[in-house]
Amino acid sequence: MKEETPNATRPVRVLLVAESANPKLTSVALIGWSFSRALAKVADVHLVAELRNQPDIEAAGIEGMAFTPINNRCWQGLAWNVARVLRGGTSLGWSTYSALATLAYPAFERRVWRQFGERIERGEFEVVHRITPNAPVVPSLLATRCAKAGVPFILGPINGGVPWPKEFAHLRRAEREWLSHFRGAYKLIPGFHSTRRDAAAVLIGARFAWREMPERYHDKCIFLPENAIDAERFPRQERPAFREPLRVAFVGRLVPLKGVDMLIEAAAPLARAGRLGLDLIGDGPELPRLRQLAADLKIAGQVEFPGWVNHAQLAERLRRSHVFGFPSVREFGGGVVLEAMALGLVPVVLDYAGPAELVPPGTGFALPLGPRPEVVRGLAECFAKLVASPNELEAMGRRAVEHVFENFTWDAKARQMLEVYDWALGRRQRKPDWGTPMGRRQKEECPETEGGKRGT
Repeated sequence: MKEETPNATRPVRVLLVAESANPKLTSVALIGWSFSRALAKVADVHLVAELRNQPDIEAAGIEGMAFTPINNRCWQGLAWNVARVLRGGTSLGWSTYSALATLAYPAFERRVWRQFGERIERGEFEVVHRITPNAPVVPSLLATRCAKAGVPFILGPINGGVPWPKEFAHLRRAEREWLSHFRGAYKLIPGFHSTRRDAAAVLIGARFAWREMPERYHDKCIFLPENAIDAERFPRQERPAFREPLRVAFVGRLVPLKGVDMLIEAAAPLARAGRLGLDLIGDGPELPRLRQLAADLKIAGQVEFPGWVNHAQLAERLRRSHVFGFPSVREFGGGVVLEAMALGLVPVVLDYAGPAELVPPGTGFALPLGPRPEVVRGLAECFAKLVASPNELEAMGRRAVEHVFENFTWDAKARQMLEVYDWALGRRQRKPDWGTPMGRRQKEECPETEGGKRGT
């Protein structure tokens, strides 16, 4: 059957719901903002975000899209403050805040419907797309109300559901993630099934999230990781030829699950020989212990701890390095991996959850996840191989850049979303499929995405 040609005479009208969307923050908030801004270039976008984001959104500029802030500060602020007390004021125990935020979120969507429900029912918006929150535990009342109004509701990308690896179960205690023992109970939350049943399409950010999705909803699922890079902040540039020492960078919170201690131990032999240097960018409760570890291993002079680097200056800092070491043992997305790859750094990650799915063969290394000594040994062997093979290091870096700029810029993601919208609107029969990892169709990974069709 011949594909219908999408309507090219006018952009699709989209109500974007992103409770958290902020150009000055990172993680989910930056995803919400960047996705919205990119979609505004190719669609007629009306962004809805929580009131706390309004000053930063307006300061960044909202040219090309309408914007409505929704005041849910009472419930959202209550969730944040209670979680802060329960977490002891630390950066640990994020599942506690996630659980409380899940309880606070429905009030936000009720306010969205109160303000936009009649306009949705009148057909002023062709699609309603909820970008954030991107946790699969958060149901949406908008899904059912949009379905009744005959307007496609798009959910996601959603990501999460990564179990704690048994080899690092002790880190769950160190991270104060006691609530994660009960995470599976989210499927009992009212609205879990109705959200998936009534959504026209569900964007899945990682294979773990795919596996958690009940099979009866797989026909509407599309694999689309939530992260991308801002090509203006991380532009292509020629890299100078490799010269020792090999520089390995890390960016992130200095907390137990990030595995930075393993990175230091693995780098120690080459660092003591003057052939490797570490740039550990970030801050957190592990900082004193990591400094002491570097001193104990007699490599303090080869390890830099610059603290947090402003996101606008991060690219300049990362360009000093050749490799991005990111041995996090439990990571949902890993957008910083893409940012490093865009600069030509070769990623070295663990083959577990989100980061590994961003690194196809030939662009970096996804090392097997095993007991801690095996991970340290694998990292050390990888660094030794790269020091001994500068030509391969440079070739992998170039392939990493090409992969990111072809599949993982925000502009590329906006184009991908237009295909999803057209499918949800019945303008194309074949469900979009870019493969897993993105850009590489691999039938064995998510066979349900192959040849998926929406009935006429």
